[in-house]
Amino acid sequence: MALPESRSMIMPAPPAAPVENRETYQTLSDNPIVQAAESPVSTFSIDVDTGSYSNVRRYLTSGSLPPVDAVRVEEMINYFRYDDPAPRDGQPFAVRTELAPAPWNGKHLLLRIGINGRDVPTTALPAANLVFLVDVSGSMDAPDKLPLLQSSLKLLTRQLRAQDRITLVTYAGNTAVVLPPTSGNQQARIVEAIDSLQSGGGTAGASGIELAYKAAQQSYLRGGINRILLATDGDFNVGVTDFDTLKGMVAEKRRSGVALSTLGFGTGNYNDTLMEQLADAGDGAYAYIDSPLEARKVLTHELGATLETIARDVKIQVEFNPATVQEYRLIGYENRALRREDFNNDQVDAGDIGAGHSVTALYEITPVNSTASVDPLRYAASLLRPAGNADNELAHLKLRYKLPSAHRSSLLDTVIRRDQQVALNASSEAFRFSAAVAGFGQRLRGGSQLHGWDFPQVRALAAGSIGKDRYGYRADFLRMVQQAEALGSRPVATTD
Repeated sequence: MALPESRSMIMPAPPAAPVENRETYQTLSDNPIVQAAESPVSTFSIDVDTGSYSNVRRYLTSGSLPPVDAVRVEEMINYFRYDDPAPRDGQPFAVRTELAPAPWNGKHLLLRIGINGRDVPTTALPAANLVFLVDVSGSMDAPDKLPLLQSSLKLLTRQLRAQDRITLVTYAGNTAVVLPPTSGNQQARIVEAIDSLQSGGGTAGASGIELAYKAAQQSYLRGGINRILLATDGDFNVGVTDFDTLKGMVAEKRRSGVALSTLGFGTGNYNDTLMEQLADAGDGAYAYIDSPLEARKVLTHELGATLETIARDVKIQVEFNPATVQEYRLIGYENRALRREDFNNDQVDAGDIGAGHSVTALYEITPVNSTASVDPLRYAASLLRPAGNADNELAHLKLRYKLPSAHRSSLLDTVIRRDQQVALNASSEAFRFSAAVAGFGQRLRGGSQLHGWDFPQVRALAAGSIGKDRYGYRADFLRMVQQAEALGSRPVATTD
C-alpha cells in the first residue's frame, strides 16, 4: 500500500518588505439573501476551477491574508474530491443531495448538491492532442514562474503514451513553435525542448493563443482529447491586451472543438481575472500552480479531470418552495449566475465536468417560521400555497448537461424533501468537510453571514471529517486554517 505523500508543516513567514503589487482580481459581491416568495428560482453554471484555493494558500504561506476578491468560495470547496456515490449505467456523473443544520447557524439549513464525475484511469483516456502554450516573456524570470512551469510540464510528460501528440508553442515579444507535433513516447525530445526555454522580452499573449489554436487544429484528433494548456502569469502587454477582446477570441475558437485550460504561475503581477475568465471562455479549467506538489495534483493525480471532458454545459436550477422555505442564499458561484431562461437554452455556454471531477454547491436556507433577514411582502400569501401535495418539499433540483459529442442537452431532476434532514453530526464526511471549507472561504471574505463562527470552529469541523486523505490535501487545509488564525482575523464584514 502506497503511503500518503508527506507535507512539512508550513508556518507563515515574517512579512516581507513592501513591494509593488500589480495583481488583478475580479471584484465580486457575495450572493444576496433571497426571499423565496419573491424569487423562488436560482440558476447557475457549475465551476470546476481550483485556482483560487492554491492562490489563497500561496498568500497564507507567505505570511499574509489574501485579498477578499482572491477568494472564490466555490473554487475552495471544489478543490477537493468527495466520497459521493459513483455514477451508474454509463452515466457521466451521479448527483447526491444532503440536508442538515448550517454549522454557523443552527436555525438555518444547509443544502448540499454533490456531483461526482465518472473516473477514467490515465491509461484509458482517449488519445490526446495537447499544445503546451508557454509564456517565456521577461516577467516569467522568477523561481516560482518559468522554472516551476518547466518542472510541472515535465511531470505531465511522464504520463504521455505513444498515441498522444505534444506541440510546444512559446510567446514573448514574438511567437514560436519550439517543438512540432511529437509522439508522447519521445520523452527525451520533449523534455529537451522544455529545458531549452528561457525568459525574455514582452508578452504577446494573443498572438501565442492564435498560433496555439492553429497548431491544435493541424493535429486535431477526431474522437480524442484536443486541448491547449496555457501556462503564464497572465501579464499580457504586447499586441491585443484588451480583456474582453481576448475572451471573445477564445470563446469563438472553442467552436473548433479545441478546449483551452489555464495554469497560473507567479506573484506580484499575477492576473487571476484573465486566467479564470480565459479558461471559462475556452471550455477549460483554471488551476494555479504554487508548488511542485500542486503541479503533481493537477498534472498527475487528477490528469483525467484536467484533460478529458465527460459532460459539457452543465447547469443547475433550483426552485424553492415558498411554503417551506422563507429565504435562501447560494454560497459562491457569484460570477457563474445565469438567467432563468438560460437553463433550457442549449446555445448558452456553461461549465464542463472532467473525468473524476467533484462539484459541490451549497445553499443556506431559512425555513418558514424562522427569523428572516428581510420582512416578507404583505401580498405574497397567495404564493405560499404549494401546488399539489408539496408540503414536505423544500425544493426542486434540475440539472442540464450535454454529452461530449451531443448538441442537445439531457435533463436530470429530483425533489429535496424536509424529511431528508439529519443532524449535523450524522451528516456525511463530504457534507461536513465541504461545509468547513465553505465557512473558511466565507470567513476570509469577511464572514458577514457566519454569526461569529470563526477559524477555530472551521478547524474543529474539518478535523472531524477528514476521512480518507490519500495525498494529504485535507491535512494541508487544516494547516491553512491554522495559518489564517495565526495571522489574525480580518474584521467581519457588515451587511448593508
